[in-house]
Amino acid sequence: MVSVRNMPIVIAAFAFGGGTGAAIAQAPAPAVVQAAPAVPQYGESVNLEQARRAIAAAVAEARRINVPMAIAVVDTSGSLVAFEKMDNTQTASILVAQDKAMSAAMYRRPTKAFQDALAAGGANLRILTLPNANAVEGGVPLTQGGRIIGAIGVSGGSPDQDSAVAAGGVAGIGR
Repeated sequence: MVSVRNMPIVIAAFAFGGGTGAAIAQAPAPAVVQAAPAVPQYGESVNLEQARRAIAAAVAEARRINVPMAIAVVDTSGSLVAFEKMDNTQTASILVAQDKAMSAAMYRRPTKAFQDALAAGGANLRILTLPNANAVEGGVPLTQGGRIIGAIGVSGGSPDQDSAVAAGGVAGIGR
């Protein structure tokens, strides 16, 4: 038992580390803030020849998986450079492919990044308020020398199929 006469000794013991509790707990180490990955910069915009190569490679991939697709290539500002719609592609895919390409170019990231962020929920739902931010896989920036030169957008299949065809188009111009 602690008597009133011994109370100053008990208080001193706690104050100088003899006890336990929040009064002597060490502050947690500050959180390490990791640097954000470098945002790729824009380079010279994709030209028509490069866009046609990307589309040809994407069409080849779409034929390989036997899914008709709409394929759009845009420049760094999101403006259309080249477009192709395969026979039997659903008509809605015309605008969706262009929107995916525009989103990837303007936000400098694949549309899958928005898709994954929305799936995580919470504060990521703010993405829904961003103009031209398409959150469906199938839009991918086109790069050359580490710089974004435009983007490709693909629509017509499932998000995974659209992404595979877009990857084929990226490979068509090289990275």
